[in-house]
Amino acid sequence: MDGVRHRRRVRRVVPAVAGTWAARVYLVLCGALLVWVSADAFLVSHEDASMSGVVPLLATAPLSMLLLLAPWEGIPAYASVVVVSALVNAALINWCVRALGRGSPGAGGAR
Repeated sequence: MDGVRHRRRVRRVVPAVAGTWAARVYLVLCGALLVWVSADAFLVSHEDASMSGVVPLLATAPLSMLLLLAPWEGIPAYASVVVVSALVNAALINWCVRALGRGSPGAGGAR
């Protein structure tokens, strides 16, 4: 029975987060930025610090900036901040696109 509840919950949450093309594109962009940062951190040798880790944080701002104030450290904390912020921002993008798409019924008429 728990599996059925889980699937129902997923069916409600996924459209709320990634129900529009704009939210999906945003999530793909954030995922690609995380892959890029991982490749830069683990495959490229730097004499100084690399600033590539800042780009996903800027892409998921403002929530990522607030979550950075938490006393977490390390790679898992960084990745979770970016992922949670990206999901929240995608849900907001999804909501905005749907709200703007509704419009008034007579707005699509002749100009």
